[in-house]
Amino acid sequence: MIVEKLEHLDKKRANAHKEKEILRSSITLKVMRANRAAGENPHYDTFDVPVQRSTTVLDALLHAKQFSDHSIGIRYSCRMASCGSCGMKINGIPRLACYTKVSELEGSVITCEPLANFPHMRDLVTDFSQFFDHHKNVQPYINNDKADMDTQEVTKMSEFMQTQEEVDKFLQFSYCIKCGLCYSACPTVATDTRFPGPQALAQAYRYFADNRDDAQKGRLEIVDDKHGIFRCHFAGSCSVVCPKGVDPALGIQLLRGHLLGFAKGEKKNAELKDRSKQQ
Repeated sequence: MIVEKLEHLDKKRANAHKEKEILRSSITLKVMRANRAAGENPHYDTFDVPVQRSTTVLDALLHAKQFSDHSIGIRYSCRMASCGSCGMKINGIPRLACYTKVSELEGSVITCEPLANFPHMRDLVTDFSQFFDHHKNVQPYINNDKADMDTQEVTKMSEFMQTQEEVDKFLQFSYCIKCGLCYSACPTVATDTRFPGPQALAQAYRYFADNRDDAQKGRLEIVDDKHGIFRCHFAGSCSVVCPKGVDPALGIQLLRGHLLGFAKGEKKNAELKDRSKQQ
């Protein structure tokens, strides 16, 4: 079900792209520059870059870095929308530079700025320390005392049994790549740095909904705080900018329903099965 939904989103995005595709031979990049460690004030530099139909904003930035100014600060890695490193504001909207084609954008000038709601370090690079602290605080891992984690017993193979329906309850939220776009788009994060943010809260629901986890009460206590889940005003901007279709706003509302007692008794813990006994 989730895979079909993602395939539908990809097709919808491809069709929308074809309809509004704008072909051009060159664009002007307007890049925000500043080295905060050196006390520099922000300013903008422009670069004329040749482009093709398949050129992404990241491609254009790397062309400018290679041929115009080697000092442009930018973070990137996979170039295939998997690592989440190249998040930035492109024409004012949080996007992944490697996942945004120049032909999708209107106008001949493309403005690249660092993500909002993150401490600015240099040019298009921001500090994700607080973002990852919020992520760690929601305990993004399976809590289950019954799980066999003894690595010394190499002959023993145990697993939790799950149905496809049980997996579907959290699978969508497991696609998060921690790119920070939702965090940057969130108006509550902009006013409250102690608010965990949509990424962390959606991951809290991802593990809450996973029936291999048996720490439901503890997870609800983590987010039930005056700076926690009830600070979310359900603006929905986090889900709009998410490049992987995670829909953090949905995860937050589902988790809030459990916290308020609207969804009691839906979860049945997964059975731990020893496969080494099977012949």
